[in-house]
Amino acid sequence: MDEQQSSGSDTAQRHGRRGGGRNPHQRKPFAGGARRPSVSQHRRGPGGPAPSLAVAAPEPPEVAPVKDLLVNILTRMGIGPVDIIYHVRAEGEYLEVRGKDLSGLIGRHGNTLEALNLIFNNMVNVGQRNSRRYYTIDAEGYRARRADALKSLALQTLERAVRERKPQVLEPMLPSERKIIHIALADSPFVGTESSGAEPERRVVVTPK
Repeated sequence: MDEQQSSGSDTAQRHGRRGGGRNPHQRKPFAGGARRPSVSQHRRGPGGPAPSLAVAAPEPPEVAPVKDLLVNILTRMGIGPVDIIYHVRAEGEYLEVRGKDLSGLIGRHGNTLEALNLIFNNMVNVGQRNSRRYYTIDAEGYRARRADALKSLALQTLERAVRERKPQVLEPMLPSERKIIHIALADSPFVGTESSGAEPERRVVVTPK
């Protein structure tokens, strides 16, 4: 199980090799002789900034009963009436709750949404082994905005780690938030990430390679 399933099990990303004895002004080859990309190229990506908006996608038929389950749970929590909107983002499938006064659903720093997300996805995947699906429950776009902020933080931290040449320890985060940082930097040739500490003080550490 991974951060996505709130197990607290984090895996360190792959580590680069350190070369020695080379000319300090010579660029180190990268990936089969190609030049190592710059930090700014990693920030932009191959085609410019990645879009952060939700991607319009047909709703799969299996989403309908999942939405019904979420409405049932919210009704029992005393939240409703609501609309559930399905959409897809880079980090996965979202079920966005829309309605009046959803502050109680979000909770302090998103903790209520995080707890609901864990319980809901465990219910959705009960008895499933090979076809597990994970949905991010959002409320009025709160978690989508937070995900965008965390991606920006990940890139800023990457640049700081490379510039200062020392590990960067981020603030304590929820498991789903740590997962966003890990994914954002997973393919970076400059840094690796791991989680350290115990809940609720568990943090992401970004270490230069």
